[in-house]
Amino acid sequence: MAPNMTQNTTSFDLRGGIALVTACTRGIGKACALALAQAGADVALGARDMKGGESLAEEIRAMGRRALCVRMDMTNLAQIQEAVQEAHRHYGRIDILVNNAGIGAPNPADKVTEKDFDDTIAMNLKATYFTTQAVGRLMIEQKNGAVVNIGSQAGFIALPTESVYCMTKAAISHLTKCLALEWAVYNIRVNAVAPTFIKTDGTKRWLEDEDFRQSVVGRIPLGRVGDPMEVARPVVFLASPAASLITGVTLLIDGGWTIQ
Repeated sequence: MAPNMTQNTTSFDLRGGIALVTACTRGIGKACALALAQAGADVALGARDMKGGESLAEEIRAMGRRALCVRMDMTNLAQIQEAVQEAHRHYGRIDILVNNAGIGAPNPADKVTEKDFDDTIAMNLKATYFTTQAVGRLMIEQKNGAVVNIGSQAGFIALPTESVYCMTKAAISHLTKCLALEWAVYNIRVNAVAPTFIKTDGTKRWLEDEDFRQSVVGRIPLGRVGDPMEVARPVVFLASPAASLITGVTLLIDGGWTIQ
């Protein structure tokens, strides 16, 4: 039987819960997996890089939590389906889904190719949609669950050279609302977080450019870029009983960028 994740509405304790995190071998995904485990959840790790996934699994097991690494190439829908089923067979349920997979290499709009467009849509929208569908079917049977999508402040503001990425992240916020409304009857909450620039392997190349970093920091009232754990902790909150009456929300984690 799935745990009642709304029993204690003041608790951030996730003991007894099973979480699936996609694209979790580095950056925000890895931080989310670790933070969920620290909060008490057992974790299924969706990874294309199985070596990195197994290394993270060992790290989580050392914390006293269970961890399972499942092969999950987010461009392969059949593999997504099998990974979800494998996690479900192993644990017997999935209570929390964190959709972290996404890409967004900058490219001026006049230079975007059909392949650029299709690849970004496939990863940021199609993979998120069908992963959520596969897990959502299980949560509907359980009559319980929490989904947290990783969006971006780019879904709320325009960023030069990021037209396709911005479009997909805006869509993630709206998809979050649509699924939250449709699945509320099953006691499934669907929320999202929208980070600003975060220090990860994926952003290192740009943030090491001092002019670029200063231009970014200059737009953030708190005066700095973020750390992956500063995204992971709000994800834990939204997945936890403490957020039991919150659904359909995209929580901005942007240091104040979008309040200006």
